[in-house]
Amino acid sequence: MIKIAVYGKGGIGKSTTVSNVAAALADKGLKVMQIGCDPKADSTALLHGGTAIPTVLDLVRSGKPFGLEDMTAVGYGGVICVEAGGPTPGLGCAGRGIIAALDKLKEKGAYEVYKPDVVFYDVLGDVVCGGFSMPMRGGYADKVFVVTSGENMAIHAAANIALAVNNFRERGYAALGGLILNRRDVRNEMEKVQELASDIESKIVGVLSRSETVQQAEELGKTVVEAFPESEMAGEYRRLAEDLLAECGADHA
Repeated sequence: MIKIAVYGKGGIGKSTTVSNVAAALADKGLKVMQIGCDPKADSTALLHGGTAIPTVLDLVRSGKPFGLEDMTAVGYGGVICVEAGGPTPGLGCAGRGIIAALDKLKEKGAYEVYKPDVVFYDVLGDVVCGGFSMPMRGGYADKVFVVTSGENMAIHAAANIALAVNNFRERGYAALGGLILNRRDVRNEMEKVQELASDIESKIVGVLSRSETVQQAEELGKTVVEAFPESEMAGEYRRLAEDLLAECGADHA
C-alpha cells in the first residue's frame, strides 16, 4: 500500500490535482482511497458528481453509532472517498476533523477492509501544525508532495510545508517527495519554483498546465480524466500519477 500526502495553500488546485490523479490510477485498475483533510469537506467532490458526503467529524458529533460504510462513499472508478470535515465556524480547531477521521478509519479497519493500493491524504497546507501535520506522522503517509505555483504566497506556503516535513523527519515522519507545479502562468514561474526546489533540496516531480479544460470539467462536477479522457490535460494528470508512483518506488505502467 502506497500512502501519499499532498499539501498546498488553499486555492492552489490541490484537491483538483489529487482527484484527477486518483481517477487516473483508478482507470489503471488500482484500488484508490482519497481522504479529504480540509474543513471545507470538498476534496472528493469531483469524484462523485459534486454531491456532499457525510464527514467523519459530523458523524462523531451526532453521538450516534456509525460504521465504516457511513464514513465512505464510492466515487469514479471505485475510488473510496472520505471527508474529515471541520468544526462549526468560529468554534473549535479545524485540525480535530483530521485527527478524528484518521483515528476512526484506523479504529474501524478501513485499510484492511478496502485494501487500497494507493491512499491519498489531501491536506490544507496554509498551517502545518496539530491535526494538519497528522498525515505526515509515522504509519500514515510515506511521502509528502507539495502543490505550488509561481505566485509568491504559494511559494511561501510551500517553503513552510517543506520546512515542517524536514523538521518532522527526525521523528520518523514522512519524507518530502517533491513539488508539483500547477501553473498560473505568472512571470518567470518555472524559474521561481526551480529556485524553491533548490532551496529546500528537493525537485519538481510534475508540471501541470493552466487549462480551461479543468474549469469545464469542474462545471460538470467531474474530473478532467472522467469528463475529457482524451484531452491533453487528462494526459498530464496520467503522467503525474505515474511520476508520483515512481517517486514512491512503485511502477504500475
